[in-house]
Amino acid sequence: MPNRQTASNRRQSIETFLSANGWHWSESRPLASDASFRSYRRLEKNGQKAVLMDAPPPQENVQPFTLVARHLRQLGLGAPAILAEDVDTGLLLLEDLGDDTFTRLLRQGEPEEPLYALAVDVLVHLHRMPTAEAIPDGLPPYDDDRLLDEASLLVDWYLPAMLGQQAPEAFREDYMRAWRKTLPLVHVQPPTLVLRDYHVDNLMLVKGRDRLATCGLLDFQDAVAGAAAYDLMSLLEDARRDISSELKARMLQRYRNAFPSHDWTVFDNVFAILSAQRHAKVIGIFTRLCVRDGKPIYLQHIPRVWRLLESSLRHPALETVAAWIDDHIPQSLRGIPTCTKSAK
Repeated sequence: MPNRQTASNRRQSIETFLSANGWHWSESRPLASDASFRSYRRLEKNGQKAVLMDAPPPQENVQPFTLVARHLRQLGLGAPAILAEDVDTGLLLLEDLGDDTFTRLLRQGEPEEPLYALAVDVLVHLHRMPTAEAIPDGLPPYDDDRLLDEASLLVDWYLPAMLGQQAPEAFREDYMRAWRKTLPLVHVQPPTLVLRDYHVDNLMLVKGRDRLATCGLLDFQDAVAGAAAYDLMSLLEDARRDISSELKARMLQRYRNAFPSHDWTVFDNVFAILSAQRHAKVIGIFTRLCVRDGKPIYLQHIPRVWRLLESSLRHPALETVAAWIDDHIPQSLRGIPTCTKSAK
């Protein structure tokens, strides 16, 4: 990947890219940014719209996005079309899916049930496919190394921020040992495509499309080959939005009804383990975003994520991990970091 560009050079690269693809002199306004280094702008020209994804290397790499976007569209799902790309520069021109994210619609009073049902039905469609059909070539596995790297964020970022110092290395080793004992239960089912950030912030209701393609899909560049329970869990245990237990139960039943022959004891074990793993990761990431990147806005969600983590830890499959957390992160340390502490 090229070295990081200066702001002036980056602007020139973008202008060159847009000019080469017929969007020079288009109107442009910021559309969105996220917790990564990516940013997005909406372009308008002669009544046409498109979205510019600016994913500057070396921090970002657009190739995983293009791989998964094209694959999802081949499966009849609602990823945006890629109109133009410059992989080396980290620039993509994408189909504009509009403004109706599920999050925005819910805030405007749109009923929850139809939106969540559509999101569940997308996963049902994907998970009914054989592994070889669901997973594009070259997708990395969601293996123990990757899962452990993510779970470690809780002790590498959150715990030091709360303690004001690095946790003893022995703490970390015991924590990782607890996860190593637990994670083998995750890999008992055939893998499928896991989008990883499947929640209402990254789902859209797209006008002019048919059936499942009306569910626009965003932010899937970190997709992996892993357990089917992950994306369903990500949807129903949202780090940024409270979901009633009744809605969660109905959506779980909707998913179950689509797979009457599944072993649901196994599925529930995997769901709980991945739930705890994700919530531990997210608490660490939200802390890191503040401590390292100066983005404190995500801290407001940590109490909710702790509640979700505590709930998942009650599952018997997580006994070892739960015991470690109870011993080393008592209730007095389950709060919002001030981000004035030193962290890794």
